[in-house]
Amino acid sequence: MSLGRQGRHYLVIGVVQWLVDWGVMVGLSHLGLPVEPANIAGRISGALLGFWLNGRITFAGDDTRIGRRQFGRFVLMWLLTTMISTWAIGAIDDAVGLKWTWLAKPGVELVLGGIGFLLSRHWVYRR
Repeated sequence: MSLGRQGRHYLVIGVVQWLVDWGVMVGLSHLGLPVEPANIAGRISGALLGFWLNGRITFAGDDTRIGRRQFGRFVLMWLLTTMISTWAIGAIDDAVGLKWTWLAKPGVELVLGGIGFLLSRHWVYRR
């Protein structure tokens, strides 16, 4: 599959993941949960959906697999990006407050999404 096609699929699936992630984070933090655990809950929600969809659609091919090894790689990537995201979201919340944090989350996740695309394409879903 071409890089352009993979990029488009990853972007569309990423938007769906992001909407789930952002919605859960905003909803839980609005209900009073501290922003860091709310962010982690949001990222878990989006991640599970994204792992399956990207494996089946975005990176599907002869050299692509969805199994334990790929899930383990995905979990490692997810843990790293979640730590970075949660640190950034917490720092933004401390600096400028919750409502600005809600607005900043898309930018944080966009940067991490680009990194995730490269790691997924070249490492996570490979045999």
